[in-house]
Amino acid sequence: MKRSHTMKLLSILLLGAMLTAGCSSNAANTSSSTTTTNATSESTAAVDQTTGAAAAAVELASASAADQADFDENDSLTIWRADSATTIAFSGSVATVTGSGAKAEGGVVTISTAGTYVVSGTIADGQLVVDAPEDADVHLVLNGTQITNNDGPAVHVKEAGKAIITLQEGTDNSLSDGATYADTSEEAPTATLFSKGDVTINGTGKLTVTGNAKDGMTSKDDLKIMSGMITVKASDDGVVGKDLVAVKDGTITVEAGGDGVKTTNETDADKGYVAITGGTFHITSQHDGIQAASSILIADGAFDIVSGGGNAKSTKTHEEQFGGRGFQDQAQTQTDTTQATEETESASAKGLKGTANVAIAGGSFTIDAADDAIHSNANIAISGGQYSIASGDDGIHADTALAIASGTIAITKSYEGIESADIAISGGEIHVTASDDGVNVGGGNDGSGATGGDMFASTGGVLNISGGYVYVDSEGDGLDSNGNVVMTGGTAVVNGPTMNGNAPLDYNGTFEQSGGTLVAAGSAGMAQAPSDTSKQLALMMTFPSTLEAGTLVSVTDSAGQTIAAFQPTKTFGSFVLSSAALASGESYTISTGGTSSGNATDGLYESGAVSGSTKVVTFEMGEKVTYVNESGLTTAASSHGGMGGGGGRGMGGGRGGMRGTPPTDMPNGGTPPADTLPTDASADDQANG
Repeated sequence: MKRSHTMKLLSILLLGAMLTAGCSSNAANTSSSTTTTNATSESTAAVDQTTGAAAAAVELASASAADQADFDENDSLTIWRADSATTIAFSGSVATVTGSGAKAEGGVVTISTAGTYVVSGTIADGQLVVDAPEDADVHLVLNGTQITNNDGPAVHVKEAGKAIITLQEGTDNSLSDGATYADTSEEAPTATLFSKGDVTINGTGKLTVTGNAKDGMTSKDDLKIMSGMITVKASDDGVVGKDLVAVKDGTITVEAGGDGVKTTNETDADKGYVAITGGTFHITSQHDGIQAASSILIADGAFDIVSGGGNAKSTKTHEEQFGGRGFQDQAQTQTDTTQATEETESASAKGLKGTANVAIAGGSFTIDAADDAIHSNANIAISGGQYSIASGDDGIHADTALAIASGTIAITKSYEGIESADIAISGGEIHVTASDDGVNVGGGNDGSGATGGDMFASTGGVLNISGGYVYVDSEGDGLDSNGNVVMTGGTAVVNGPTMNGNAPLDYNGTFEQSGGTLVAAGSAGMAQAPSDTSKQLALMMTFPSTLEAGTLVSVTDSAGQTIAAFQPTKTFGSFVLSSAALASGESYTISTGGTSSGNATDGLYESGAVSGSTKVVTFEMGEKVTYVNESGLTTAASSHGGMGGGGGRGMGGGRGGMRGTPPTDMPNGGTPPADTLPTDASADDQANG
C-alpha cells in the first residue's frame, strides 16, 4: 500500500534529518583538537544540513496526512436511489424491512449482503447488525433514526468489507447503548457503534452517539470520517480506530471519560496512525485528547481540546531544590523520571500524543492540557498553524527531536515550554511562558537534565535557531541546553528568571552565534553569554544591583544612535545582547531608565530614540564577547564578583568559576558536599562562593 512507503519516508526524514543536530554538538566539541574556524564551519554546516532536512520533513507533512488517510472513492458515496435501496423502519419495539439483503427479528435487523440500506424510525431496545461477506461493501443511510440497545451496541458490524454510513442531509440520528453488555466474552463489542472491519462516516446530517458502557465509536480496522456533524459522549474512549483514524472534514464533538480520539495498533509498523486533513474538533477528555499508537499527521483543521481537566488540574510542581542549578537539574531529573514511570501506571492527559512522530502542517489549535499539550515519544515537526496552548507540564515535548519551521505558537502557561533532546527552530513566531525552563534541550523522556555522570556534562543535544522569532518568559532558564546552542538567524528575546539559581541563557557545551539577534535579561547569579568562538559579537552587562521590572536598558553607539533598547517585565540583574549591529573597537554606552520613541515588540525596541535615561557605563567593544559591569570592562568570571559567567558552568562544572551560591541547607539536615566548588576555583572565587 502507498501508506507504508509514505510513512517510512516521513519517519526517515524526521528522525534522520533532525538527529543531525547532534552533529553540530560534536563538531563544536572538537575545538580542543582543531582550530576555532574549523569547529565553527563544521558546526554551521551541520546546522545547514539539519535545517534543510527538517524543512523537507515538515513540507511532507501535509501530503502525508492525505496519503496516510488513504481515502477511497467509495468513502465519499452518499447518493442512493429509493427504487434500488432496501428500507429499514424502526417503530416501537419492532422493525420492518422492505427489500432484499436484510431480515428483522423483533427489534433486531441483520444485513447479510452488499447493498444500500436506508434506516429510519425509533426503537427503544433494538439493534442494527451487519453480518455480510468479508468483501461486501454495505452502505447504511441513516435517514432520521434513533436506535437504543440496552445490553449491547446499537450498530454492530460483525463482518463486511466496509461499512459506509451516510448521515442524510437535514436529519438527526442517534445511537445509544446500555451500561452493561450481555456479551462479556474476550471478543465482545466495546462501543455503541462497533465494527470489526473498516467504517466510513459521511454525509451532512447529524449523528449523536452515547457510549454508556465504554466507548462511543470503535473500528477494529480503519475508521474514517469524511463529513457530518458528529457528537460522541462516552464513559471511556470517544472515537477509536485500531489501525487508522482518518478525518477529512466535518464537525466532531467528543466528551470522553478516557481518550477523545485514538488508535490502538501498537504492533504493526505501518498502522496505528491518526491522519487529519480538515474538520472541526471539540474534544473534552479525562485522558489524552488525540492519541496515536503510531504517528499523528495533521494537514489542517480547527482543534479545541481540553484534556485531564486542563492545566489547572496538573500535579506538576517546580521547586528550587537547593539554590544551584546543578543540584536542581539532578533532583529534577530524578523527579521527572519518577513521574514518567508513574504515567505508565496511570492515565496520560495530553492534548495531542503520538507514540511515534507528530507532524503538523497547518490548522488552528486551542489546547488546555493537564499534561503536555503536544507530545511525541519520538519526533515533532511543525510547519504551520496557529496554536494557543496552556499546559500543566510541557507545552510541546518530543523525546528525540523537534523542528519548528513556521506557525504562530503561543504557550501561555507551561512547566517547560518547548522541550526535546534536539530542537531546530527555522521559522515561525513563538511565545513561551514557563514556570521552569522556556526552551529546553534536555535528556528526552520528559527529563530536563542530563542523566547519570557529570550533571554539567554536555548531552550532545543542540538548540538550533536559524530563523523565526522566539520570545521566552520563564521562571527557570530561558534558553537552556544540556548540550550546545547554535544561532545563525532569527530573533530570540528572553525575559528571564528572577532567581539566581537559574539564568536567561544556560548551556553545558557551547553557544555559537553567527547571525540573528539575541536579547536576554534576568537574574545575574548564573548568567551566561554566547561563547567566545562565536562569529558574531556579543556583550554581557552585569548591573551592580537588581533593577525593577519595567526599567528600560539601552545600548547606544558613540554617535548616540540606539543599537538596542529592552524593557523587561521582571526584575533583572544581567543583560545580554548579540547583534550584527555591534562592531569591534566601537564605543558603546549602556544606560537605564527613560523612555524610547520606538515601537516595542515584547519590550524590545529596535528603532527610535531613548530619552531621560541614566548612563551606567561606557566601554569599547572587543573582538569576541565583551563583559561589562558598572566599572567598565571585566571578564566572564569576575563580571559577577567571582561567580563566573559567560560560558562557565555552575557548581561542580570546573569551568569559568562559580555560578551559584553553594547550598547551606541540604536534604535531611546534611551539609554541602566538599566538591560543590570547582577544583580549579581560585581563593577569591571560593571566598565569594
